[in-house]
Amino acid sequence: MITKLEELDFKEDMQKEELLEILKKEISKVHIFDIMTAHAFLVDEGKYVQGNYREEYLKAYVKGFILRVKEIKDNKSKFEDFVEKNELKEALELLNEQEEMLIKLRSNESRFFKIYKIVSIYTTFILDEPIHVVGTPFPGGFKVKYENGTYYCPVKDKQKDNPTAVCGFCIAEQDEDVL
Repeated sequence: MITKLEELDFKEDMQKEELLEILKKEISKVHIFDIMTAHAFLVDEGKYVQGNYREEYLKAYVKGFILRVKEIKDNKSKFEDFVEKNELKEALELLNEQEEMLIKLRSNESRFFKIYKIVSIYTTFILDEPIHVVGTPFPGGFKVKYENGTYYCPVKDKQKDNPTAVCGFCIAEQDEDVL
């Protein structure tokens, strides 16, 4: 569990810069062994992905989650705008529920989830980007894309109510070309 995020007071406004500092403290607790274990988890999960886009899938997930660890640690950007606290609260509640389910089912994946949780909050509430990076492939040959200032996901509407998906708070919109 991310302790600092669990202690947030959602009655007060919070600047993105403040949230970034909390995320930096949390990501500093992620060690090389956690990163190696998370990478191994992604590679293992990749064996279930169709062979023709397995390599692209792994690149997107490593870029989107593993490499973001360093990005968060090194981010020195200044942000003056505020986080939408109700959306952040709902996102954290969902992520905490997912983490509890995961620990009950497969506790060995908690290292990946720790990174996943921090990066999901970072990309959504700090960067204003979708959780999956542009180019992340999905079944059917569809990908997350960015056009005219908007991020599009090919599976958002189909996954919105999935309790194991983060689509509910991801900023991407449903790609209408996929429907």
